[in-house]
Amino acid sequence: MQGRGPEAGAPAASYWEPEGSGIRCLLCPHRCLLPEGGTGICRVRHNRGGKMELPHWGAISALALDPIEKKPLNHFKPGTKVFSAGFYGCNFRCPFCQNWEISQQIEEADIVAPADLVRAALKSGAPSIAFTYSEPTVHFEYILEAAKLARKAGIATVLVTNGCLNEEPARELLPWMDAVNVDLKTWSEESYRAQLGGDRAAVLRFIEAAAGTSEVEVTTLIVPGISDSGGDMDSIAAFIAGVDRRIPLHLSAYFPNYRYEEPPTEPELLAGLMQRAQKKLDYVYVGNVGGFPENTVCRYCGAILVRRHGYRVDSSGLRAREPAAGARTGRAGSRALCARCGRETDIEL
Repeated sequence: MQGRGPEAGAPAASYWEPEGSGIRCLLCPHRCLLPEGGTGICRVRHNRGGKMELPHWGAISALALDPIEKKPLNHFKPGTKVFSAGFYGCNFRCPFCQNWEISQQIEEADIVAPADLVRAALKSGAPSIAFTYSEPTVHFEYILEAAKLARKAGIATVLVTNGCLNEEPARELLPWMDAVNVDLKTWSEESYRAQLGGDRAAVLRFIEAAAGTSEVEVTTLIVPGISDSGGDMDSIAAFIAGVDRRIPLHLSAYFPNYRYEEPPTEPELLAGLMQRAQKKLDYVYVGNVGGFPENTVCRYCGAILVRRHGYRVDSSGLRAREPAAGARTGRAGSRALCARCGRETDIEL
């Protein structure tokens, strides 16, 4: 990997159009109108000379080899490592952001071309590469190019996202993603709009679209005063069940960070919300705090498919098989079988 100056090798930006004396970004629901020299809410898409430019294309904030469960993904290649690439910028303004140092500010960084990123992932030995940490979809052009190269190289792709992307770019991107974890931050439309700077309807559409192309899991950070309502959890679980009740839901414990100083999520609250969600969903996991069930069991015979203790994972309860005919587009793996009863599980290998 070689560092290069901003925009070296950057492709033409997509999803924008001229409007008046500026340009309109069409990538996400904000539809920012950028004046000459201006940037959108995400801070990474600029108007230069009446054209959309990508001055932070390939600027990588972090590279790391993570457990796949850290994304969190419990039903995709359990027990494996994922080569994680982080970026700068975000189209949300969450006051409790856990990665605000890279999502809410931009720093100088070496440029890593998509081909170099894929080569580094291959060298790491990880079977998948994740676009993660801050919001990757604001770097749409980069992750699309990298995902296509990864597919050719036989590496699976993982997207960890807030899901706030317009329908057309989502339809273009999602078939290249093998697994997606979407943050459904709250059920409240008002909180999405006023506190987070997002669009709940767009996120719900994104989850529905992702379920048609990829292994999809959903995460809700349980933040006091924003996403801790039992009624809202009922609505979140009902929505996910309406898409597919076998989609895993991760309830993640909040800790004070950035500009939000409410006390951490109480374990008792997490337990109650987990029980409510389990009435509608087959798989509900609690993260960021110990003391909760971590294993995945077969929904037919009750055998333990994947045994977890933190990031220590034993997937000996699974048996691999050849991909089934007609598997969904973009799937790099296949549904595993239960080693005890032989029936198909909801876990991708």
